[in-house]
Amino acid sequence: MRNSVGGKGFLVFIIILGAVTGALLGDILGKFVPALRFLSTAYSIGMSSPLVLDMKVLTLTLGLNFSFNIMSILGSVLAIILYRKC
Repeated sequence: MRNSVGGKGFLVFIIILGAVTGALLGDILGKFVPALRFLSTAYSIGMSSPLVLDMKVLTLTLGLNFSFNIMSILGSVLAIILYRKC
């Protein structure tokens, strides 16, 4: 049976894990190897400041921001490939 390890939730977990691992690896390589400094350049998509709803009794703060670099994308793609092989 293909992909019997888990369902869609497991796939999302694996993709996030690959992205985090790739981002950490890109930061480390970009910091210690000057020629690979471009790997640590991160791009952000999302809200620059959170939305704050103050109702005097309850304050609700909403915000979402994605930050990615080249290595996090490669880590996600590698995680998807490895998931499909299982």
